[in-house]
Amino acid sequence: MPIISQRGLEMPSSPIRKLAPLADAAKREDVKVYHLNIGQPDLPTPQKALDELKKIDRKTLEYSPSEGFLSLRQKLTGYYRSFGIEVTSDEIIVTTGGSEAILLCFLACMNPGDEMLAVEPGYANYISFAITAGIKVKAITSTIENGFALPPIEDFEAAITPRTRAILLCNPSNPTGYVYSPEELQKIKELVQKYDLFLFSDEVYREFVYTDVPYVSAMSLGIPDNVILIDSVSKRYSECGIRIGMIVTHNRLVRDTVMKYCQARLSPPLLGQIVAEASIEGTQEYSEACYAEYKARRDFFIDGLNRIPGVYTPMPQGAFYTVVSLPVADAEDFCRWCLSDFRLNGETLMMAPAAGFYRNPDLGRNQVRMAYVLCIEDLAKALKLLKAALKAYNKRQV
Repeated sequence: MPIISQRGLEMPSSPIRKLAPLADAAKREDVKVYHLNIGQPDLPTPQKALDELKKIDRKTLEYSPSEGFLSLRQKLTGYYRSFGIEVTSDEIIVTTGGSEAILLCFLACMNPGDEMLAVEPGYANYISFAITAGIKVKAITSTIENGFALPPIEDFEAAITPRTRAILLCNPSNPTGYVYSPEELQKIKELVQKYDLFLFSDEVYREFVYTDVPYVSAMSLGIPDNVILIDSVSKRYSECGIRIGMIVTHNRLVRDTVMKYCQARLSPPLLGQIVAEASIEGTQEYSEACYAEYKARRDFFIDGLNRIPGVYTPMPQGAFYTVVSLPVADAEDFCRWCLSDFRLNGETLMMAPAAGFYRNPDLGRNQVRMAYVLCIEDLAKALKLLKAALKAYNKRQV
């Protein structure tokens, strides 16, 4: 039998989706599963985008330009301008979701064996894309005790070697919901300048910042040749399935290099671009309503979590995720048990074990990531289920 690749052996399973077979089995038994494991917004996609999809009258569903439709990129310049980000349409490359944007950035900017610094806990798929690109991720650990604030800049500098090529930030953060302050970003800027590094900035949750501290894009730090912005329409318009992301950078050489990969994969999704373009303008009221809903969910859910004995989570400042410490020794075992064994009135809940968001295998063992992408009524049911499940699980463990 042929042997599969070492890369394939090293590729981790997604902590977000790895327990899906257990959830599917529960559903086959007519168990209702409350999905807190995945950032799939339940809010409706903008109606004008859905209408545009319905009225497509093309006779041929053709390739688009490898960099994406010019009309979409032109509209995106206006969108970015509203956040103080000044770019031209030529500085935007449309990708097949934010996932492809991340991978193409890694491939364009780093060689196999190069190193990248990233905060943990972090989006688990960063590791998968790094393995695909043959690069090493060195994790700089943030802690739940201080709300997952940026680790000391000395920790970053101590991890830099001659092979270090980049720093990766997610702001607001998935999975913690932390929002980096202007002061924290200034420290990162100075380090990037000192060592002439790339700064990959994943900012797909910029719409959802709940603090009085102003959102600051890495594109505004004054280091145009170092910063590469990673973006997506998936979350802000509830359009995860259309797979439209963006790479935005002033660095011409990076864009030219990314385009070689874009040409090799031919083009981003045609229908997705049509829907995304229709979503950008005339949706201010939609965006304001989504923001208010997620903020209300956050306030309700975080308060409810911290009222459960032994449970703790800091208040997320953005996005729609939170990392939660549970009174269990093995959160993944608890998550599996919830899906396979625990039932309350024919219902259970699904969470993502947080250990998969850490590079260090010893961290996050008693934590889960939860996404508050359910209505408040369903979040209330999920809280009731979590409280009952913890009580039953720990009683069983005695």
